[in-house]
Amino acid sequence: MAEAAVDNAAERYVPRLQQVYREQIRGELTEKFGYKNPMEVPKLDKIVINVGVGDAVQDSKRIRAVEQEIAAIAGQKPVVTRAKKSVAGFKLREGMPIGVKVTLRRNRMYEFLDRLVTIALPRVRDFRGVSPKSFDGRGNYALGLKEQIVFPEIEYDKVEHVRGMDIIIATTAKTDDEARALLAAFQMPFRQ
Repeated sequence: MAEAAVDNAAERYVPRLQQVYREQIRGELTEKFGYKNPMEVPKLDKIVINVGVGDAVQDSKRIRAVEQEIAAIAGQKPVVTRAKKSVAGFKLREGMPIGVKVTLRRNRMYEFLDRLVTIALPRVRDFRGVSPKSFDGRGNYALGLKEQIVFPEIEYDKVEHVRGMDIIIATTAKTDDEARALLAAFQMPFRQ
């Protein structure tokens, strides 16, 4: 009986940004672009966080440390990416762990975007906004961070190596302008 109550509470929980999207952003985008069908309105599809750990070739413990940090940031266990080919110049053999990635969808995606926009990006040193040109032509946005320590989940004293990460925000938008309007409505701080 108690388990059913917990499941129902988890199902009813709606992240703040998802609620804002449903109540406000969807209407604004429909008005701006003149969509006829509500399914045409662009929405967030997924967010992928990727961290390359090139120095894991020498020390395999580093991949575990990065795995724990990304799990803390994303709230989900990441996948270890492995080398597809052997490269003698980099002392890399096929199958060696070289990175960590995690794909966020639904509630975790909205929670992560909320923390990224409201907490992490303002903590970046000398932050002047994110580039409005980092779209791929199909409505997806790529963003790079130089330090993982901008996230409050990471304890600065326990970090051995400061690492960057790539964050890709995939949307259902058909054009970059639609995706830019969607992310701007989510308060993404684009550079002027």
